[in-house]
Amino acid sequence: MNTNNSVSSNVSRTIQTRLVLPPDTNHMGTIFGGVILSYIDEIAAITAMKHSRNVVVTASIDQVTFLSPAKVGDILTLEAIVASTGRTSMEIFVKVENENYETGEKTTTTTSFLTMVAKGKDGKPTPVPGVIPETDAEKMLFESASERKKKRLEKR
Repeated sequence: MNTNNSVSSNVSRTIQTRLVLPPDTNHMGTIFGGVILSYIDEIAAITAMKHSRNVVVTASIDQVTFLSPAKVGDILTLEAIVASTGRTSMEIFVKVENENYETGEKTTTTTSFLTMVAKGKDGKPTPVPGVIPETDAEKMLFESASERKKKRLEKR
């Protein structure tokens, strides 16, 4: 973790709400995985930009786990946080929750880890502040980040 100018995870936490509409779904009436991936990439970029105060690029989508489907009419809530940082990179955790508008029942639809890299005005990677996890879940993600990074590097 970059300890200089570290900032709370609350600074960059981002929450978006989306409605699952018919054009977003397949022949079974469930949302396309690619639509979810697009939402995840967008919220991860916003979160990383808020944290680094720079433009960012997606370096990798490290893990996406589709846990349950979302159907037409469902309400999606996406929440993203900076789980950990490197010198110029940020690991972003995104959770997508599905809510049935009729029953109010909520289920986790998708979880994902992405690596975003901050770019300076010259277009080159630029240092980012460290992150200070606040909640127990954020602390757990922060503490397990080095193991995820090790696995990412082994895949290269």
